[in-house]
Amino acid sequence: MKKVLVAGATGWAGSEISKAILENSEMTLTGGLSRAHNGKNLKEVLSLKNNQTVPLFDTIENAMEHVDFDILIEFTKPQIAKHNIISALKKGKKVIVGTSGLSDEDYEEIEKIALENNTSVLAAGNFAITMVLLQKFAEMAAQYIPNYEIIDYADEQKIDAPSGTVAELAFRLSKVQQPNIAVPIEETIGNKATRGATINGIQVHSVRLPGHIISVETIFGLKGEKLILRHDSTESAEPYVKGVLLAIQNIETFKGLKRGLDTIMQF
Repeated sequence: MKKVLVAGATGWAGSEISKAILENSEMTLTGGLSRAHNGKNLKEVLSLKNNQTVPLFDTIENAMEHVDFDILIEFTKPQIAKHNIISALKKGKKVIVGTSGLSDEDYEEIEKIALENNTSVLAAGNFAITMVLLQKFAEMAAQYIPNYEIIDYADEQKIDAPSGTVAELAFRLSKVQQPNIAVPIEETIGNKATRGATINGIQVHSVRLPGHIISVETIFGLKGEKLILRHDSTESAEPYVKGVLLAIQNIETFKGLKRGLDTIMQF
């Protein structure tokens, strides 16, 4: 039986993930993190019919002191996520990260700590299967088309840019082939910022407007032709739930850090 603690258990994705774990016979939800509901029972907060008591805590330290768990699911905010992850790893816990806003440098540090403690971290900017497929298709396209940029869409309240989904995509595509930039950004006439931010050598443009959840466009171009790969998330957290459950089932198959849900999937 896999014992799980969800950080962000009352949030948009975390609440649905918590419900799915409670309904899974191979897993048990031993607790959750929620600063706003510290000391309460998740069952009451989410109005669940399940009879299991799932205590909520304000900090990872408080949770580790009072409940036992093997796997931390991290779906909070970037300001606290790194602290939660490292604290859990130092206690030998396995960690699945869905929180965005962590940098490549953060993950280098996290990987080092995971290896030092003989445990594992799976970080995915997006747990939706359709986004996993976009990443794979984009990596295939980047082998043959050396001209591409990424557009990142999210709602107006999202505080990190780019999204974790796009940050991960840029990281992965940069390992395939750095894009051609015909006019160097520093030589752009006018406002250079309109060319987007350079992330891992790739131009990324972030849009933050009402009406969006998480969407990604990777645009490839050759003379006389172009290829657009796009992923859209709706208001349902169901795609993330399926991916997280798959991650829980496979988190014990490696040590160290893996980035991307596809790294534990067979294609």
